[in-house]
Amino acid sequence: MISDLTTSLIQRRNILNNNVAIKEIYQQIDYPGIMFEKKYRFTKQQVSDFYEVDIRTIERILENNEGEITENGYEVLTNERLRIFKAQYLGTQNVKNKDEINKSPSLGIFNFKAFLNIGMLLNDSDKARQIRSMILDIVIDVLYQKTNGHTKYINQREQQYIITAMDEFNYRQKFTDAIDHYIHPNNFKYSQLTDKVYKSIFKENASEYKKILRLRSKESVRSTFYSEVLRIVSDYENAFAKELERAFNKKGEKLSLTEAHELFNDFAERAEDMMEASIGEARSKMASRDLAFRDALHERLIEYVKEVSEEDFDKFLGEQSASLTKRLEENQDVFKRLKDR
Repeated sequence: MISDLTTSLIQRRNILNNNVAIKEIYQQIDYPGIMFEKKYRFTKQQVSDFYEVDIRTIERILENNEGEITENGYEVLTNERLRIFKAQYLGTQNVKNKDEINKSPSLGIFNFKAFLNIGMLLNDSDKARQIRSMILDIVIDVLYQKTNGHTKYINQREQQYIITAMDEFNYRQKFTDAIDHYIHPNNFKYSQLTDKVYKSIFKENASEYKKILRLRSKESVRSTFYSEVLRIVSDYENAFAKELERAFNKKGEKLSLTEAHELFNDFAERAEDMMEASIGEARSKMASRDLAFRDALHERLIEYVKEVSEEDFDKFLGEQSASLTKRLEENQDVFKRLKDR
C-alpha cells in the first residue's frame, strides 16, 4: 500500500523519520559526502552528480519543495560556518567547481535525509528511481527483521504496553461485569456493546477491524491495539459501565438490550463532545501507525492519517523497543506484586 514517493508527502516523511531504516539505507548507498559538524553533508553539485541530473534540476526541485527539504536538513551556510565548510570541502580530492565554491558568499548543503528527500522527488532520473526502489525494500526488510515478520503485534514492542494492557484488563472486567449485572441475559449483549464502543471510536466494528488487519477469527482485536488506543477504549468502556449502573439504579431492575442500546447511543453522543480530543488522537495514531507499520489502511479514518514521528519509529523499532516475551521477562516483579496484592 506504499504510495508513489514522488507524490506522497506522508510516505516520504514516514521513511525519513525512520532512523532505523535510514542507517541501513546510508550503508547501502555508500556515498559519504563531506563530514561537517559530525554529519555528512552534500553540495548541490554532489547531489546532481549522484542522481545523474543537471544541477539546475536540483535547484528546481529545491525551489518547488524548499520547506519540506529544509525541514529534513537542507540549509544555507554563511560567515564562519561557511568558511569552515569550504576549508574541509576544498581540501578533498576530485572536487568540482572549486573556484565557484571558494568565491561564493553563501552555500546550500544537504544532510543525508535531505539528500534522500531530493531522490524521492526526482521524476526524471533513472538513478533516483533505483534509489527509491532500494529504499522501499530496505524499509520493508527492517520492519520484518525487527518484528520477526509479525507486524500485526508491533504494538506490543512498546515499553509502556504491558502496564497499559494490565490496566485495560481491569477496566474491561468492570465493563463486562456491568453488562452482566445491569442488562437482562442475552447471548449478544457483550459483542454488540463492544462493537458499539469500537464503532464510536474507530468507526469500525470488530469484524471490520479484523479484516483490515488480516487477523484470523480467533485472534484478539485488543491484543493489536497501541497503548494510547487501549487507554481510550478503557476510559470509554469504564464511563459507559457507570452509565449502566446509574440507569439500573434509577429503573430499579435490569435493562433490556434494546434499552442498553438506546442508553449507549445517548452516551456516545455526549462522549464525542467530551472526549473529542482523545478520540481524535486514538483515530490518528491507529490509522497512521497501521498504514506505516502494518500496511493496513482504515478507509473510514483516512482523514486522520498523518506522518509517523521519529519518536514513534524509535518506540516500536529502535533500541527501546522489544518483543513481548522480553517485556514479560522484564516485568516479572510487577506481575509478582499484582499476584501478592
